[in-house]
Parts: sequence; structure tokens; C-alpha cells
Amino acid sequence: MTAPLQPQLGIGLGLRPEHYEAILDSKPKIDWFEIITENFMVEGGSALHYLDKITERYPVVMHGVSLSLGGSDPLDENYLTKLKALAVRSGAKWVSDHLCWTTHNNLSMHDLYPLPYMQSVIEHVADRIKRVQDVLGQPFVIENVSSYVTFKASVMSEWDFINEILERADCHMLLDVNNVYVSAFNHGFEAKEYINAIPVDRVQQFHLAGHMNCGTHIIDTHDHPIIEEVWQLYALAAKRFVQASTLIERDDNIPPLEEVLAECDKARTIATEAYASAEEVCA
Repeated sequence: MTAPLQPQLGIGLGLRPEHYEAILDSKPKIDWFEIITENFMVEGGSALHYLDKITERYPVVMHGVSLSLGGSDPLDENYLTKLKALAVRSGAKWVSDHLCWTTHNNLSMHDLYPLPYMQSVIEHVADRIKRVQDVLGQPFVIENVSSYVTFKASVMSEWDFINEILERADCHMLLDVNNVYVSAFNHGFEAKEYINAIPVDRVQQFHLAGHMNCGTHIIDTHDHPIIEEVWQLYALAAKRFVQASTLIERDDNIPPLEEVLAECDKARTIATEAYASAEEVCA
């Protein structure tokens, strides 16, 4: 039985320290914020101070970078305890992390490494997601990562791999549209085929971000404006997954709040048009 999706939040923005004061001062017309989990998994300090202030005014969701769902090390139970505590404190609408591995022999690699697409990995990851959901007491959301290499051991497409994990773990997906575009360019598959292959009832959230095009390959950097081709792919995704909330990410070369809010406004316009088009088809 598919776990129910959480209600759509609208258009959100990744919460970054550079914008804390501007958010509290200007109270921007943004629907929600996404926090990087590890930045707030602390005992005290300014990060939690600002988080408490912002959650008084806006819904938030949590997005982690170090759970290492595909790793071979045992899940860190201390981390899971802190994850649950932060979810309770922030009132997070849902919690997400990446479909990847980030640690080996208890050493953090500080990157998001892709996985081989094979049955044993599906079973391994699904079991770990079930454990995370047991601790959280709520459905968990997994994000597709961008990739630059492929594994000889892979026996299926990335979307078939993800779909089986979603089914086995009964979890949801954070569909990073930019990551789909990046990986499609790097590996030569069709981005639209990826989007159309994901089940409609599994996508909880979108990510939109910029990247660095190096000519022969693209690197997911989150330090540039979103390009037109990614906006176009987002329009396709928004029409298919009308229930998904949308998040703008910016992690480096962070501009003033007004500039990223302009991207949020563009996402809102595209989403509104996509939802109207989807309703016409269903009418």
C-alpha cells in the first residue's frame, strides 16, 4: 500500500545563513523553507535561534546530506535519534536525503556518490529506508543524485532502480529536475523518459538548481541561475506531478534574497500554468 503524500506546500526556498536576517526583516512571500539537516543538528547557537524564529512563520522540511542510504557501514543510530529530535523541534513536514553513499569505514567522503543499479543494492537500500521511517514515524523522501560515471555492474536504468526502491520501501521521491538534466547530458539518455517513468503517486517534492556546463560534461554545483532547458523540464514534471512542492536551491555564489525570490516567482508561474494545463486534460 502506497503511503499517502503530504499536502503540497507550494514554492519554497533553501534556507541559507546569508538570508536569515533578510527573511526575518522582510517576511518574503515564500510558501516554505527547506533546511540542510546537518546544519541544525547541534546543541545550540545561532542556527537554531534563527530556525526557531523562522518556523514560527513558515513551514519547513528537512533535507540531509550524510545518511548514506547506500553505504556499507551500519546506519548511525545516534544520527537517527538526532534526526528525529530535529524533525520534532522544527515541525518538519517531511524529511529527505539522497539515494547515494557518503561514508566508508566510518569515514565521511563529503560527496554524494551514485550506486550500481542492481537487485542486491535495491534490497539493501530499501531495508535501510524502512529503518529510517521506523525511527521517524513518518514516510521518508529520497532524492535522485547527479552522476558522472556508470557502473559495469548496473543491470537496469536509473529510473527502474529508483521505482523498485520506492515500491519496496514504500517511501516517496524528491525529484531533482536539475539532476535529471545533468545525468541525462552526462550519460546520453533522454531526460523526458526519466520524468515520465516515475510513478505519479510517489513524487513529494522537486528541486531546481543551477549547474556548471564544462562542454563535455555537466557538474551539479548549485552556484548558477537555473537554465532555460531545466525550466522546460520542470514544466513537464510539474504537469505530471501536480501534487509535488517545489524548492529552489542555491548553495554557492549566493545572491541577495531578492534574486532567488525572482526564481521562486518564475517557478510559481510555470507551476500554475502546468497545473492549469493538467486540469484541462483531466476535464
